[in-house]
Amino acid sequence: MKLLKSVIVVGGAVAALASEVAHAQDDTVKLGFAGPLTGQNANLGKDVERGARMAVDDLNANPPVIAGRKVKIELQVEDDAGDPRQATQVAQRLVDGGVRGVVGHFNSGATIPASKIYFDNHIPEISQSSTNPKYTQQGFDTAFRLVANDGQLGAVLGKYAVQKWNAKTVAVIDDRTAYGEGIADEFLKSAQASGAKLVSRQYTTDKATDFRGVLTAVKGENPDVVFYGGMDAQGGPMIKQMQQLGMQSKFMGGDGICTGELPSLAGAALQGRQVICAEAGGITPEYSAGMDDFKKRFKAKYGQDVVIYAPYAYDAVMILVDAMKRAGSSDPAKYLPYLKKTDYKGVIGETRFDSRGDLQNATLTLYTFNDGKRESLGVQH
Repeated sequence: MKLLKSVIVVGGAVAALASEVAHAQDDTVKLGFAGPLTGQNANLGKDVERGARMAVDDLNANPPVIAGRKVKIELQVEDDAGDPRQATQVAQRLVDGGVRGVVGHFNSGATIPASKIYFDNHIPEISQSSTNPKYTQQGFDTAFRLVANDGQLGAVLGKYAVQKWNAKTVAVIDDRTAYGEGIADEFLKSAQASGAKLVSRQYTTDKATDFRGVLTAVKGENPDVVFYGGMDAQGGPMIKQMQQLGMQSKFMGGDGICTGELPSLAGAALQGRQVICAEAGGITPEYSAGMDDFKKRFKAKYGQDVVIYAPYAYDAVMILVDAMKRAGSSDPAKYLPYLKKTDYKGVIGETRFDSRGDLQNATLTLYTFNDGKRESLGVQH
């Protein structure tokens, strides 16, 4: 009888311990982050990682309550190097790690293939920066984005080139990535619809550093505007090499080149408002004070200025947790319907999704550069 009682007591203690462990596990909600932390776009990837980490730290400073219990948010960070193949491997690691939602990936070429894995495993994903329209056109109800897509960006830039810069001829160069090719195509479509003529279509890669061969071919056509679909790591040197070749064409690009790093990459070639780019987002006046405060806190925390999309990654984390709080559960199956009905006011403004996961009333901001400084040309819808 004593032996039986001992077994019961020991068994009860083991059960209690198991319950405590399970309880502790339940009180931690793991989110995933994926982006290029190495490679050509590492500066952009680290920027958004910092934004996501800042959100997690802010949440844990005043723990969110889900289903009546305070929870700790944990972030599993993975480096996809901006590579499609690595992105799918990273996505599987996040799934295997038990994440309840994902912030990322950064570039469309990585986000699109990874999104299939998240969809197959019913895990919501919010990309803070992927702009290729295909991302939300695959029929995946787990895919969301916080920025305008390439169709919107390209349309505005194409019209601007013709209507504001009076461009009659354009040349288009892209880096053959899903992002670069997508936004270049959308720009060309809009420019041609507005009356411009394509005189040269050229290609490079997202790892190239010497563009003189491509630019020499373009120079021979003397286009009014050269549009580049790609990132700042190539866009900056391309602008510099255009100046070295004596080219007089104006230069345009999407959000990939529209960064705080472009002046240092392009150097003295970035003068006289001859370069215009569009950022796939825009802060309307009523949210400007909040954005300024975020940038100050970010600089104080990391000793670095915001490059471009850190505030969007910050809000992506907040939006995922907000949906969990409203659903009373961190189970993706239970909070996904609430995520779809998001109506969130954050650092980047108001976020509401349409049926595809795109932003309703998406904004974008046009910028130019003068004396090495970026100047806003205003927020557009």
